[in-house]
Amino acid sequence: MSEPAAQYASGRRRKLSRPAKLAFASGSLEEAMVGAAGIATMLFYNQVLGVSAALCGTAFLIASIVDAVSDPTVGALSDSVRTRWGRRHPFMFLSALPLGVSFYCLYQPPDLSEFGLFLWFTAFFVLLRIAKTFYTVPHAALGAELTDDYDERTSIFAWNWVVMNIGSIALTAFVLMVIFPTTDEYDNGLLNPGRYEWLAVIGGVFVAAMVLTCTLTTANQIPHLHQQLAALPDEARQRYRRFFRDLVENLGGLFRNRSYVSMFACWVVLSITGGIKGVVVTYAFIYGFEFTSEEITLQQVVRVPGAFLGIVLCAWLTRLIDKKYSVIALCYSAGFLVGLPFCLRLVGWFPDNGTLALLVAFFGIWVIGYIPFQSVSIVIDSCLSDIADEHELATGNRAEGMIFALRTFGAKMTAGFGGLFAGFGLEIIGFPERADVATLAPEVIDGLLFMIGPLYWIIVFGGLGLAFLYNIDRERHARILQGLEARRSA
Repeated sequence: MSEPAAQYASGRRRKLSRPAKLAFASGSLEEAMVGAAGIATMLFYNQVLGVSAALCGTAFLIASIVDAVSDPTVGALSDSVRTRWGRRHPFMFLSALPLGVSFYCLYQPPDLSEFGLFLWFTAFFVLLRIAKTFYTVPHAALGAELTDDYDERTSIFAWNWVVMNIGSIALTAFVLMVIFPTTDEYDNGLLNPGRYEWLAVIGGVFVAAMVLTCTLTTANQIPHLHQQLAALPDEARQRYRRFFRDLVENLGGLFRNRSYVSMFACWVVLSITGGIKGVVVTYAFIYGFEFTSEEITLQQVVRVPGAFLGIVLCAWLTRLIDKKYSVIALCYSAGFLVGLPFCLRLVGWFPDNGTLALLVAFFGIWVIGYIPFQSVSIVIDSCLSDIADEHELATGNRAEGMIFALRTFGAKMTAGFGGLFAGFGLEIIGFPERADVATLAPEVIDGLLFMIGPLYWIIVFGGLGLAFLYNIDRERHARILQGLEARRSA
């Protein structure tokens, strides 16, 4: 390697301090709050306000269609824009207020007809998702830009995932036990309409505050990002690239990249099953297992070991079998264990409702299952960062925004297509509006269990075979970096 290339490499393959990693990871608390509130979204509009499950599913579908356009567009914009505050930070900063306002309005609709509530739900769910796009896409791309080091990237995203998980555990417990406690009038607090005002106010303020915190505390990293290190090829492109041409070229290049197609498809499968799980599990907990809102909080408690073991497991596993086989092993083991309790109940091999044995059996399985489950995202994000290097070597463009936009779109499919499938699934099994546990037919309960048990397994096990297409290992990534460093230093 030439001397300029070696100097450039030493600057780009840097290690980050713990405060820097924590500053970046603090941005994931916005997603943790939105996710914590998300457990109640379908239930709120369907069971509390009386909007049909099919209309709710349609709202999720419309939001996903909008995401399919907005996510790659914002990703391309954040790759292209040139400002004194960098490429990512202006988008992150400007998203704070729209995120807070749309979150509040989503959970505080006026008194409207069923169709009026559907329109309100759709409008503010879409606005929330657009505002979220303007934050999460640049934030994820920022993580990929902080260093080129193969293992340090895994560490950065591990910190991000651990903070998000700890935040998700704490915030979901807060939502269930403080905002929606069980009362004499409501056996499950999530069915109490009067408490949604608290969710709207607290959640709206919190997401805006976390966005601003991350944006301001990571501003000192702007000089180390790619746009500050690489000269632009001509004067006309000093502020913006040829946006639409680069958008088409980057999309084409990414979908010709087998490693990217592999990880994107893997993420989409996980997101869709996660969306089905996120909606249907709440219904199954309340109507199938008859858990109180306090008992549902155990769903978050069982994630604690995985939140702390995630960093250790990822570091050990990726060094042992590299990133590709780590993703495969983690996905299959997590998918099996997460769906197992519902399959066992479906065939009658699980304890009865209202017993301590049920809580121990159900959440005991999930304690083990959530350890690999929470590690998958860390390794996939690290893989996507390596793909950004491969894409630059092939096309000459840095496209972290585009790469993580499509990943973020996949993540938002958790609440999009997952919500769509869950909504129409509830219609197919005949789940009633404003349901009563005492009068629900056994076949309706079996339908819930099938959706989150056998159907969940079929999608996970059938869809994740594409992960075998991924073809970047440690040695290949080292060769990619050598080629990039020689080109950049020139």
